[in-house]
Amino acid sequence: MGAKTRYHRDPREVALNLLYRVEHKGAYANLAVDRELDRYEDNGSQHALVTELVNGTVRMRKHLDWVLNLFLSKPIQKQNPWLREILRMSVYQLLFMDNVPEYAVVNEAVGLAGRKLDRGLSAVVNGVLRNVIRNRGEIPYPDMYQNPVEYLSVYYSHPEWMVARWVERYGLKGACQLLEHNNVRPRVALRTNLLKVDREELFRSLTDEGCRCTLSCLTPWGVWVEETGKPLRKLHSYREGWFYVQDDASMLVSAACAPEAGQVVYDLAAGVGGKTSHLAELMGNQGIIRAVEILPKKVEILKENIRRLGITIVDIWTGDALGPLAPGWGEGDVVLLDAPCSGLGVLRRRSDARWRKSEKDITVLSELQKRLLKRGAQLVRPGGVLVYSTCTLEPEENEEVIDWFLGEETGFVLDDLSQPLRFFPFSPEDAKAASRGMLVLFPPRYGTDGMFIARLRRTR
Repeated sequence: MGAKTRYHRDPREVALNLLYRVEHKGAYANLAVDRELDRYEDNGSQHALVTELVNGTVRMRKHLDWVLNLFLSKPIQKQNPWLREILRMSVYQLLFMDNVPEYAVVNEAVGLAGRKLDRGLSAVVNGVLRNVIRNRGEIPYPDMYQNPVEYLSVYYSHPEWMVARWVERYGLKGACQLLEHNNVRPRVALRTNLLKVDREELFRSLTDEGCRCTLSCLTPWGVWVEETGKPLRKLHSYREGWFYVQDDASMLVSAACAPEAGQVVYDLAAGVGGKTSHLAELMGNQGIIRAVEILPKKVEILKENIRRLGITIVDIWTGDALGPLAPGWGEGDVVLLDAPCSGLGVLRRRSDARWRKSEKDITVLSELQKRLLKRGAQLVRPGGVLVYSTCTLEPEENEEVIDWFLGEETGFVLDDLSQPLRFFPFSPEDAKAASRGMLVLFPPRYGTDGMFIARLRRTR
């Protein structure tokens, strides 16, 4: 890779170009931001501003469009695409970024409009933003009492179908908590690689390198990073393989498997190796992990991750878990299926994901999940364990899949989850659910991602 350049433009222009690519070219926000910022020398404040502008504007799009339509002569969707993104990004700063002066927002927006549009539209930008500033305290939203779903959908910027599901399941209070959680910048959590270092030593190393962090109160491996002077991948502890970036909820999945040194363990949807590597660490890097991943690009990242972490017990099969696996791969002691899902438990991490989902996806994915779970069952030895997990909250992909499976496979029973996860500070309600073998982590309750975990044991 060639030498990186310094920022030569206002970071708002960088953010604007990214927003255009996300909204009009189909780019994924997190990937587009990472690739763009990787072209420039590290500049913490500039990088943070670009990231916040892009993710915040994409995340709050519905809220922003509602506000803008109050001040435009024709709907925002019918405006020039560049004008649309300039207005959205600017109103996001006015409404949700208290540390940005109003005059700076207007001046920068007018300047961007002058470079991207004609003078007449620059005047539109100036007029609309000044109008928003004058009236920001009196913006009318949908009536909460007459149509709570519409109000929550607009105010918290989520699709109505999603909000309706959550209001029905969690009530207004619970739905509001979840919607608000999805709009908060996610916590950065690191999983200590106990093959190389203990958590206290990792904490000291991070602190010495200028990170402000605390020890997680949820898991024995977690370290929460509140602030860092440089990207995590530039840290000495990262290059040495001392940690893996992973949410505490995700760490629970491998822990629920309770793998032991010397066992044969399957990971049937390994992805880039977050749970695969954690399984290996829990096994003390002794035994065999058979990891299956269908996408070659993810396999390459998986290989690099286990290399950096110093893991040597992973055999990788690039292919479909529903098809033939590697010759000689027989039954295992533990089988993990972290299934493809709608991802509605991790919306705070993927700012554009809420706009890419549909309710139909849930039905389609549940059928795939059932097929994969049946496949996983074929690989479990008698007495062995099958763990099913998703990063969604939807019953059709979680409890209903397990209920269906138990009706189909009489040789499996739910197994106590509370013992392998006894370190976790469960609420009484969740502790009871875990002891029965199925658990849904409600994100606002613990400040984590949303996660479903079921642990099953093959009895015959």
